[in-house]
Amino acid sequence: MDYYVEPAFFVLCLPIALVAIVLGMRERPLGRFNLVASVGMLLLLFFRSVPTLLYVCAYLVVSTLLYLWVRSLFAKKDPHALGCYRVALALQIAPLAVYKVGVLFMPDFPGFLGISYITFKTVQVLIEVRDGLIDDMTTLEYVSFLCFFPPFTSGPIMRSRQFVQDVRTPLSRDAYLNRLYRGLGWFVLGVFYKFVCSALAQWALWMAPNAIAMAPLAWVAQVVCFGLDLFFDFAGYSNMAMGLGLVMGMEVPQNFRAPFVAKDIKEFWDRWHISLSTWLRDFVFMRFSQFAIRRKLFKSRLTTACVGFMVNMFLMGVWHGVTVDYVAYGLYHGIMLAACHYLQKKWKFYKKHRRERWFGVASWALTMVVVFFGFALFGGYVVSPLLGLGA
Repeated sequence: MDYYVEPAFFVLCLPIALVAIVLGMRERPLGRFNLVASVGMLLLLFFRSVPTLLYVCAYLVVSTLLYLWVRSLFAKKDPHALGCYRVALALQIAPLAVYKVGVLFMPDFPGFLGISYITFKTVQVLIEVRDGLIDDMTTLEYVSFLCFFPPFTSGPIMRSRQFVQDVRTPLSRDAYLNRLYRGLGWFVLGVFYKFVCSALAQWALWMAPNAIAMAPLAWVAQVVCFGLDLFFDFAGYSNMAMGLGLVMGMEVPQNFRAPFVAKDIKEFWDRWHISLSTWLRDFVFMRFSQFAIRRKLFKSRLTTACVGFMVNMFLMGVWHGVTVDYVAYGLYHGIMLAACHYLQKKWKFYKKHRRERWFGVASWALTMVVVFFGFALFGGYVVSPLLGLGA
């Protein structure tokens, strides 16, 4: 059963939502119900393949043991805690790294749907334990955090501390009603995006090459349609996950916020796949920058930030997949972000005119060109054809 695609998923979500509504309206805690519902939905997601189901179970068990091990070491202030944390972090990342490389050679390489997003969760918990931000997250709360099914397969990426706060904080009737109304609104919008807007964009993507005779214009139209389809499809999933999570009493972060109104590439990434960009900012960019500044790897903070953008977005590209198209996509956005940051800090013309309307319009237009060329890289419309690999 595929989430947010098959009718069976929506049918099964209805009774889950109804029970959550009854519990929420009666001001009852939703944590344990959400765990039971999530375990049931995950069983339905993976039941067709026993090896995959066993892999998921083993992954959850090992991740839980690693979390408990690292937490106990830091709680006892063990002198070997930092080294053990690094080992645990490597072990936690290893399944995703091996899977990403393995699928290049074997399309059916062992893995499971959602492994990318659950890795973000497990890694962030270990890092926050090391930073002293988590010291009392129970085993049940940790498992609930990993298994919570609305964002399991395609995000948004939830944060552990917000999740634990939601589990532990009883909602008043009015507070739950607020989440319920917002959740229903986001879910309906997600359905509209996924099944109407994305379908129209897919139709246009199929029609564009045949409707336009001139090859360059046909390519541009194809890329634009692909980018719109990518947005409406992904935003549709994300909005439905956010809406369902709110109905179940949990704050799931918003993943898209009008990305096509962005006036520069930095603002675009503040609006596009927000849970991913903020996760990378907090756990990669900031930590790399702090490390580089402490070790004095670069002469200036500006250079450090530019290199940080490159490292950040390279990892983002590799996370999508270890292919030339995804790597090129990540490096491209790293270069664009670094260039944007440098110009905003050093270009006097920008500082003089950035608040003027004409400059804003020109900046928006240029940003959209940069963004949609990025979509072309992501979709395999640039690098693969040049290398003879096919689009």
